[in-house]
Amino acid sequence: MLRHLNANPIKPRYSAGVWYFYPGVSRFHDAYVDKGSMEDTLNKIAWMYDEGYIDGSFGVEAHYPNEVNRENLDIYKGLEKETGINLITAIPFLFYERRYEFGSLSNPDPEVRKHAIDRTIEALELNKELGTEFAVVWPGIDGYENPFGHDFYGMWTRFEEGLAEAMDAVPGVRIAMEPKPYEPRGNNIWRNTANGLLMARDVEKLLKAKENKAILSEGHALVGLNPEVGHVMMGHEELAYAFASVLREGRLMHSHWNSQPLGNYDQDLNIGVLGYDQMLATLLVFKMYGYDGYYGIDINPERMPVERALVLSMNSLDVACDIVNGLDNEKLVEAMFDPIGNRGLVEDVLTRAIAPDSGKLRKVP
Repeated sequence: MLRHLNANPIKPRYSAGVWYFYPGVSRFHDAYVDKGSMEDTLNKIAWMYDEGYIDGSFGVEAHYPNEVNRENLDIYKGLEKETGINLITAIPFLFYERRYEFGSLSNPDPEVRKHAIDRTIEALELNKELGTEFAVVWPGIDGYENPFGHDFYGMWTRFEEGLAEAMDAVPGVRIAMEPKPYEPRGNNIWRNTANGLLMARDVEKLLKAKENKAILSEGHALVGLNPEVGHVMMGHEELAYAFASVLREGRLMHSHWNSQPLGNYDQDLNIGVLGYDQMLATLLVFKMYGYDGYYGIDINPERMPVERALVLSMNSLDVACDIVNGLDNEKLVEAMFDPIGNRGLVEDVLTRAIAPDSGKLRKVP
């Protein structure tokens, strides 16, 4: 552990979802900015690149077909040609439209469910064409409000079989499912990290395509998770514990970052505004267990320019990574493996790492 921590500093590579570059209306207020086109959104990203705020390792995330589709794919490819910034995932848009009122892949209406399966297949085809590492799937509208009389088995089975059908139609594309406790449904179909891990295993058992079965037989995961910090905190989960659970199974395909109070509605605040202790603990977990994927920034900057919100979030996470990389690893590992002989010294390691001037601190007796 000590050799690993000393030899593997964490340095995040960032991505951003195009859906929050022009925050829209909510239940309670009008949009605070005029809606821009997808060209406007990608121009903002190109401007940030030109000004040196991001580099070619930056990634873009978009939903299919409302944000990325065959008609506008050329502008994404143009951005990549000019800057190196590429589309890292095309997410099937399965939650907003009226047709999905009672769910997408879990919908008991065969016609609506088929529409959701076909859309997922089309999104996976685009991911395969682009050579992405994963396709995020967020079942935001699948779930229920009233548990009385709800067909839980049917809900889970329809979604899992529908996703497996799409994956077998486009084999070799990894899925990063994003659990959430609630909102927009009163109870979402997979509420927490443990539910998501069970779902991943269940879907993989259903896969039949030769290529998919070959990948699984080699020990690789095809269905994983894209935990979002805010969603984990909404469910009153321990952030580092949740991410470690996913990493242990080799199922952390992607990560979404923001700030969120425990419980409450989904706020998507800038990274580091709340829960800094949880963030540091999670980043140490990432360093300990070797996560090297994207740090997707998933925020809702309603009251400031999106460019400013992105820079604030990246700066905050960069500082947190510097803190974790600057930990006294020798003392930390000693305390980790000999807690009896080092009572409380993990706390001292953290305090000294975040102190503006550790030389002013009292020596621990």
